[in-house]
Amino acid sequence: MTIKEIYDISMELYTGAPQWPGDRPFEYALSVTKEQSGSVNVGEVKTSTHMGTHIDSPFHYDDNGIKIEEMPLEVYLSSAQVVDAQGLTHIGTENLPEPEEGVSAILLKTCSWQDRTRFPETWPIFSGAIAEWMAEKNIRLLGVDLPSVDSKNSKELPMHQAMNANHRYILEGIVLDDVVPGVYQLSALPLKIKGADGSPVRAVLYR
Repeated sequence: MTIKEIYDISMELYTGAPQWPGDRPFEYALSVTKEQSGSVNVGEVKTSTHMGTHIDSPFHYDDNGIKIEEMPLEVYLSSAQVVDAQGLTHIGTENLPEPEEGVSAILLKTCSWQDRTRFPETWPIFSGAIAEWMAEKNIRLLGVDLPSVDSKNSKELPMHQAMNANHRYILEGIVLDDVVPGVYQLSALPLKIKGADGSPVRAVLYR
């Protein structure tokens, strides 16, 4: 396979990167320097599992849901269609096009999170009917360029729950600013963290 185009659609993780309010901030530091060890630098990472570009496992919002190490990896290695959803405050099935043949992931480009150094106060709201639409269209993954598919202050998490009820999956915090709508190959594999509710990913699109 020859890759002619590759787009990194991941947020950069760094000490001071914006986190969900109340979550543990991201921190990377050297725990041992080459000078101290005589041979190598060794770093350590402290973070929330929902930092930056990440996936949710159903266990995140359902005590009986599957955990990260049980997630179907093929969902995160798939053909993905980037859809322009800019300028919308509410996104429903009426805003979604008919998926291209072979597509199993829809990535919504809202461009609502402009300043990635700050956590946003608001972002577009999604209709739970999207999850049913995805099931009908054999779309398994929804990716958004936002911190969440539900609003910041939601406790009921209606979109998360609708996705879970329809056995659909979620990728959040992707960066699509420089990506033209169309069909790409997606890779966004989670870390194999036993018992985890989520995982940061290095998400890329390629052709």
